[in-house]
Amino acid sequence: MLEKVLIANRGEIALRVLRACKELGIKTVAVHSTADRDLMHLALADESVCIGPAPATNSYLHIPSIIAAAEVTGATAIHPGYGFLAENADFAEQVEKSGFTFIGPTADVIRLMGDKVSAKDAMKKAGVPTVPGSDGPLPEDEQKALAIAREVGYPVIIKAAGGGGGRGMRVVHEERDLIKSAKLTRTEAGAAFGNSMVYLEKFLGNPRHVEVQVLSDGQGNAIHLGDRDCSLQRRHQKVLEEAPAPFIDEQARAEVLKRCVDACIEIGYRGAGTFEFLYEDGRFYFIEMNTRVQVEHPVTEMVTGIDIVKEMLRIASGQPLSIKQEDVVIRGHALECRINAEDPKTFLPSPGKVKHFHAPGGNGIRVDSHLYSGYSVPPNYDSLIGKLIAYGGSRDEAMARMRNALDEIVVDGIKTNIALHKDLTRDEGFCKGGVNIHYLEHKLGIKS
Repeated sequence: MLEKVLIANRGEIALRVLRACKELGIKTVAVHSTADRDLMHLALADESVCIGPAPATNSYLHIPSIIAAAEVTGATAIHPGYGFLAENADFAEQVEKSGFTFIGPTADVIRLMGDKVSAKDAMKKAGVPTVPGSDGPLPEDEQKALAIAREVGYPVIIKAAGGGGGRGMRVVHEERDLIKSAKLTRTEAGAAFGNSMVYLEKFLGNPRHVEVQVLSDGQGNAIHLGDRDCSLQRRHQKVLEEAPAPFIDEQARAEVLKRCVDACIEIGYRGAGTFEFLYEDGRFYFIEMNTRVQVEHPVTEMVTGIDIVKEMLRIASGQPLSIKQEDVVIRGHALECRINAEDPKTFLPSPGKVKHFHAPGGNGIRVDSHLYSGYSVPPNYDSLIGKLIAYGGSRDEAMARMRNALDEIVVDGIKTNIALHKDLTRDEGFCKGGVNIHYLEHKLGIKS
């Protein structure tokens, strides 16, 4: 087992990783910026190191500072959490070259799956279903590009190969707009991601966002932990997730789960990962793979009883998977509400001091949060301040428990989106299940 892990992150995910390490008897090092001196996990870690000023570029994204912190504390491994450097291949490479274990995939695999063109090509070779499109970069030759779009059929979507988080994409409904849109997307992609390559795909009108959680040890063993539905989104950002995804064709589900496992073995994947799909008319279409632990991993843990972060730590220590596919049984249903420090109507961030925090309880309720009464939410980082998870024997029971938990939770002193979640968990359409990725924005009156 790993001896000492440096947690290269902050907030709830840093606390989540620390708890898993403590359960396995692993010593921990917490790093933090000057704005994060009061984070809860710093007091619980064996050691803590300040790695720079508040701006993330000078602290959580500053690779030399993180490597230096690992060196001075004698850490043997680094866990990146999610966000920040979690999917940065250069970081993973520098961690390994510096003599530490990177708790995640190899740098080569991160690069392969981080570029959407190479990722799609790798998935096609592994038999994973993909969206019809350009099968590689969209040619700059205008006639060739137009021919591809005609064959795929309008509407189409042009995406940046290095994009993510809803950025670097443009929908084209008519042929006359294709070339101009492609040029604009290339320019934006080059400026935002340092990679101007774009590709083209068929634009699916009303899909759902369904993803598959996998674990793979890089030693030829891989399993899936079922699927999740993450269709409730605003501006391509997930708001509420659930597992398993409701109303999925069982044959299509079984096939895509198997294909994801096969793909992990094919590419030599190591650690926890997530295959993201659009699901429409009973068919799955691969869109990307996240080579890290996901924000929404708790819903999968609740329905499988498997601790994903502890499995990541075991895999990174060189152990083969401790779980076989036949050991994975999906029981019941789980929902996760992302609690953000933001105005529930305008969605503007709401940093500030939390005067009082009360976590809800009861059967099947889990709260992953670094909040406490008196904690000040800094304005420098993502607005996520906690995740409220509810489990039940059925979707209806999980929903009822979530409503109760949302009524019980108290966060005074700052604005949060709790009111939005109260509304969503009582929304007739969502409660029926199976809503598409546009549902929340239509509900909020946001134009796509």
